Amino acid sequence: MRFEHDFLGQVELPDEVYYGVQTWRASQNFAITGHRLCPEFITALATIKKAAAKANMKTGRMPEAVGEAIVQAADEIIAGKLHDQFIVDAIQGGAGTSMNMNANEVIANRALELLGKAKGDYEVVSPNNQVNMAQSTNDVMPTAIRIASIQKTKLLISELETLHHGLRQKSEQFQHVLKMGRTHLQDAVPITLGQEFAAYADTVKRSIKRISRAMDNLFTVNMGATAVGTGLNAEPEYIKEVVRQLSILTGNTMVSASNLVDATQNTDELAELSGALKVCALSLSKIANDLRMMASGPKCGLSELILPAMQPGSSIMPGKINPVIPEVLNQVAFQVIGNDQAIGLAVEAGQFELNVMEPVIAYNLFNSLTFLTNAVRTLQQRCIAGIEANEARCRELLDSSVGVITALLPHIGYEAASAIAKEALRTKEPVKDIILRQGLMTADQLNVILSPAEMTKPGIAGKQYIKKIS
Repeated sequence: MRFEHDFLGQVELPDEVYYGVQTWRASQNFAITGHRLCPEFITALATIKKAAAKANMKTGRMPEAVGEAIVQAADEIIAGKLHDQFIVDAIQGGAGTSMNMNANEVIANRALELLGKAKGDYEVVSPNNQVNMAQSTNDVMPTAIRIASIQKTKLLISELETLHHGLRQKSEQFQHVLKMGRTHLQDAVPITLGQEFAAYADTVKRSIKRISRAMDNLFTVNMGATAVGTGLNAEPEYIKEVVRQLSILTGNTMVSASNLVDATQNTDELAELSGALKVCALSLSKIANDLRMMASGPKCGLSELILPAMQPGSSIMPGKINPVIPEVLNQVAFQVIGNDQAIGLAVEAGQFELNVMEPVIAYNLFNSLTFLTNAVRTLQQRCIAGIEANEARCRELLDSSVGVITALLPHIGYEAASAIAKEALRTKEPVKDIILRQGLMTADQLNVILSPAEMTKPGIAGKQYIKKIS
């Protein structure tokens, strides 16, 4: 065991742990979610500490031996080691001070080991004096949230691009499949299944653009702002260098905020990204709704689509297969929408020079990014890629619908079309058969007018045949 103390007093810690007294206090105070910091956020914290150590060595404030030990300790964390030593809860009071101190203490104690010193010998390497040199929780936290969010957002965008490509492929595969379009859940006019999937693809493409634009704002950070944005205890040379080091270490072009006070006070860019995720979730959920409806059946529903069979659908009904992949996407969308609400409230709750609600912002934003990424990957791999069209059923529903009558309006007029529609609904006789029986048009004329190519593009189908009947 070893003893560590802060200004509140002394605590006894197992000698094998790398965290210190402030981390221990936080673990006692904040047993909230049961979730610890995600790997990307831990890595972001270690990256910041490494960048700060390098910058402080360059300005001459930090001795090389201490700085190199901090860098090496940070590198180990970046490589995935010591993550089990980050024990604080993901939601906590203190604006993330406990998260920052968890990183400071783990890095300090590992650096001490590398220097041949005992853990807790903070006269040599202190969590506050050396690892946190020229920093504050109030610039470390916002920067770490941004770095982790950028990494997660890039993964999401990659999955969305794969989904976009998959939907495009399906739109081409289904471009010849004519089916009944619907508005108000009622028969409307014909459309191709390919056109519907092309619309889904374009929806995803817009989400990619929105999310990418929102991500662009995250490359601006407030490192060097320290406590309130005034840069107290941070040299101008350090501020430039730490951002330069972050660019090198992350592979991103990080930029120092032009107004560090603003960048320390406000978290609107995180709300903007969350908002883009919410819109993406809404769009994806609408697609999932359509897939579930078109796959309903298989005997007593629409059954226009055949979704890949993923698992038995019931513990009591043999042979039942449920649309579990679209269903899970719907649920993820609901969660992302709820997360956005929490983020919005937290962003609004900042006061004066700091938003102390950053932990709950980070927790919900990271969850939204992770959940959406996994859901999009699941949708593409386990649903979209294997979707098949039930062409016979699409044709059956189309032939039995009165919706095709709309294509005949320019040829026979609204009144005649209405009468035919009414008769078709009453007798269940196909519209095409009624028109032929009444001698209003020939079979050749109807075949042209009611062809997929004519009914699913702008213009008047079979224009050469127009002969209105009054």
